[in-house]
Amino acid sequence: MTLVTATPDPATVDTLESAVRAAARSWNASVAEHDAAATFPTAAWRTLSNTGVFAMGVPATYAGSELTLREQLRVAEALGHSSEDAGLNFSAATHLASTAHAITRFGSSDAKARYLPPVTRGELIGSHAITEADVGSDALSMAATGRIDADAIVLDAEKSFVTNGPVADLTVVYVRTDADAGPLGLTAVVVPTSTPGFERGEQVEKSSLRTSPIGPVRLRGCRVPRANVLGSVGSGFLVLDAVMTHEILVSFTINVGEMQRRLETTIRRVRGRRQFGRPLASFQSVQDALVEMHLAIDSSRLALSAAAEQIGRGERAAARVAAAKITTSKANLSTAQQAIELHGGAGVLSSTGIERGLRDAMGGPIYSGTNAVQRLKIAKSLGL
Repeated sequence: MTLVTATPDPATVDTLESAVRAAARSWNASVAEHDAAATFPTAAWRTLSNTGVFAMGVPATYAGSELTLREQLRVAEALGHSSEDAGLNFSAATHLASTAHAITRFGSSDAKARYLPPVTRGELIGSHAITEADVGSDALSMAATGRIDADAIVLDAEKSFVTNGPVADLTVVYVRTDADAGPLGLTAVVVPTSTPGFERGEQVEKSSLRTSPIGPVRLRGCRVPRANVLGSVGSGFLVLDAVMTHEILVSFTINVGEMQRRLETTIRRVRGRRQFGRPLASFQSVQDALVEMHLAIDSSRLALSAAAEQIGRGERAAARVAAAKITTSKANLSTAQQAIELHGGAGVLSSTGIERGLRDAMGGPIYSGTNAVQRLKIAKSLGL
């Protein structure tokens, strides 16, 4: 993975982190309302965009801020810690990885000039279309096709579970351009959703990450310039691997921030609530549960950091990234469950937002490559 390796600029990252935290305070009061209605928080997206967070890792030539990976993850954790809208957080991570990162790393000069400036400003919302109804984790079996026609590529596809799909302006669509080439037969293409033949399906109702819209898309003879191909024809599997790696690092680092906030909220709760004549925090069983939450969070942070450091050294980190994804997704679920139990009856009240944390954590073992697939990657690294 090619990364910006310049010396970190504390002033820049400090300013961005402060801006993100301030922005989150402006939308936290409306999270429950958007969650109940399963609506995308458009105003919050604009506010987040104005912080400059979507410019992270993008070259200055294209309106980017060129933050290092370490700096990007620091800001990602700050977003998770300060923003109570896990759906918005996930949509932001998807936008950053699927579109901003993908075009930055693999886009043609034309695609970068055309799309990166509005993507970094959040004016164009990004998504990617990978999964199909009959093909989940087995991307090599996708039925979507792409056909080169002179200076264009013509796409036919039916994709499902497209995060940001119902609101996206750009979708990176993965198609098969050679049915007999295996991994070398996949191609990734940037497709404006205004392209003739591009159709959105209805937003899918779900219990987790309800403010992050998801839905199917259909492409019927969509014709886009060949310059919109990411990398080259046949390099889609390489693009997908890089995008999934970045998505895991960003989205699950956001989860670390969310878990840290959950722990702090729970500590305040048990310190302030008394049972049997003393604070709940004085009971050893309560302390044990809080320590378990802390250990899970710390393990997740360290696993993600180790993966990022290995990538920063220019090494392959598939097994470390997989381990970090498994560790963090499990920790997010366990800490959410513990937070509910330590809040007692208040933990299941919608008004407290505690139960929402468990709902939002449920998808972690599934999205960005299921944990079962991540275990296969680790097994391969062990020579199995």
